[in-house]
Amino acid sequence: MQAAYINQTGAFSNIKVGEFPRPTIKANEVLVAVQAVAVNHVDTFVRSGGFKTALPLPAVIGRDAVGTVVAVGAQVTQFNHGQLVWTNSMGYAGRPGVTSTLAAIPAERLFPVPTGVDPRQLIGAVHSAATAAILLQSVLQLKAGETLLVEGAAGHVGTKLVQVATALGATVLATANPHDFARLAALGSYKSYDYHGDFAKLIAQEQATGIDAIVDTSGRVSLKTNLALLGVGGRIGLITAPKNNQFTFEVRQMYTRQQQIQGFVISHATLAQLQMAGKRVNQLMEQGKLLDDQLVVYPFSQAAQAHHLVETNQVKAKIILIPD
Repeated sequence: MQAAYINQTGAFSNIKVGEFPRPTIKANEVLVAVQAVAVNHVDTFVRSGGFKTALPLPAVIGRDAVGTVVAVGAQVTQFNHGQLVWTNSMGYAGRPGVTSTLAAIPAERLFPVPTGVDPRQLIGAVHSAATAAILLQSVLQLKAGETLLVEGAAGHVGTKLVQVATALGATVLATANPHDFARLAALGSYKSYDYHGDFAKLIAQEQATGIDAIVDTSGRVSLKTNLALLGVGGRIGLITAPKNNQFTFEVRQMYTRQQQIQGFVISHATLAQLQMAGKRVNQLMEQGKLLDDQLVVYPFSQAAQAHHLVETNQVKAKIILIPD
């Protein structure tokens, strides 16, 4: 079968594309004919060795894939031959990647593709959508009636945070470029602020008791600024950091107001969290939500170029790889 794989971690040029042994499935696994694979920043971290994880070499790259069931193991009852399915937790923690024409995937890590949802659009969205679902529901435990501030809300993760939070019944405030305000309002944001200006001053004036939760998708807003915007018991979800990897903030203000800072990366999510997120993502996609990413499609044979484009931030669209 065709696969994109590495013999050792390192530069994107280490990616090779060619014949790879066909997988055999265990009793709890499903053999999937892969139709499309997403390329995420975390894929470049795993490939480069920047994210430390069990990675038996040679290793097929990629974690998020959509495809058709070819065969099921003896213990699998929830999937059938020919069914469209997706996964977003392969290619790390000792599990093989999915940038291959065939992939053996544990049934517990598979989800059905909702009827009528475009498979490529789905797989382009699931990484950021599942991140938003777990961060908001499990980590920050956002509740109906609370207020969430999403900074940098027009990006891949930002738009998913807006939609998931709105579905949870939260009031969503957003920062973005003004030309994105109308799109964010259509996705569910209550009000948007220009991130080029002093949005924190405006929000502080309008939200007298403070914000319940904040997620900065860019790493460009200081913790000091965001902590000052939080109310008592407010939470910050960290999913990125500034380039200099440094923040300063008022510690006394933080603990006396019982505020929390919680870091999250989906690669450390539990299976239970991933399964919860998969169900939530499918529910929202059935309603036509979360499917707002622009896509660029490349063949498997250009996997190295795709990784280079992602890790150097040369494209804003989501890159999808398909078999040659």
